[in-house]
Amino acid sequence: MEQRALGRSGLVVSRLGLGTLTWGRDTDEDEAAMQLTAFVDAGGTLVDTADVYADGESERTLGRLLADVVPRDDVLVATKAAGRTGPGPMGRGASRGHLLSALDASLERLGIDHVDLWQLHAWDDATPLEETLAACDLAVSSGRARYVGVSNFSGWQTAQAATWQRAWPGRSPIVSTQVEYSLLQRGVEREVQPAAEALGLGILPWSPLGRGLLTGKYRGGTPEDSRGASAQWLGFIDGLRSATADRVVEAVITAAQGLGTTPLGVALAWLRDRPCVVAPIVGARTAQQLQAALDAEGVRLPPAITTALDDVSAPHFSYPEQRREH
Repeated sequence: MEQRALGRSGLVVSRLGLGTLTWGRDTDEDEAAMQLTAFVDAGGTLVDTADVYADGESERTLGRLLADVVPRDDVLVATKAAGRTGPGPMGRGASRGHLLSALDASLERLGIDHVDLWQLHAWDDATPLEETLAACDLAVSSGRARYVGVSNFSGWQTAQAATWQRAWPGRSPIVSTQVEYSLLQRGVEREVQPAAEALGLGILPWSPLGRGLLTGKYRGGTPEDSRGASAQWLGFIDGLRSATADRVVEAVITAAQGLGTTPLGVALAWLRDRPCVVAPIVGARTAQQLQAALDAEGVRLPPAITTALDDVSAPHFSYPEQRREH
């Protein structure tokens, strides 16, 4: 698997990341072990989790697998903090107190002494940004995190955080932003992607398969064994369904048929080569689903197909983010 630098940093990661949102809840430990083994065997390194996934069980599962199944040195561990993990006002958010306590708790669940990438899971209006970023500096200077990133930040939030960290020597730069990005969700191209490009951040897209819609499996209805059939996930998946999304999915399927590959392969190949994209995070419920993503590693899209997919999925740009030729 190809390896790429994460933004303008020395952290080099596989160009496909393994997401663990379902581990400890929809994916049991044996299935997770098969996923992790197949991922590492294929050359994958970046494994992404968060302290709130399955109420901490995702991190615990990954920690046990790093102790017993795959060597810690073969994996780059990314986790997140800011979500609610305890009661009261200090049980969530991006305050120094909550963030550093959350990081210590993550390390304990993971059974490791540092994470390779620690990400702010969401913006916190209630906490001064300088306090939040000072906690990131302390996490790195104390050796508990090697690099820091953000997740689900808007364009101005991304730019403000990254600029603050680069404004003075010695601060830990923001090296990445993890956002939802796919052929069905291209809103990040208005402001987030330009901010990332200007400030040297790598983009880690989550839900790169359009919440599963781009695989084509929901084309004729909702399969009974799919996540979309569960009450927990139905609203999440339906949130991207529309007449426009249907046209995009049909275009992806047509392209896949013409290339002799899968819709999944087409969707990932299109996203992997977007500006600033480093590693789409694929969150598979089963090892079989993950293998389909690994098998798509060699898919390359001809320019004509890339252009056609660009056109059918193009997001709306208007003032002031619309780019004009000078």
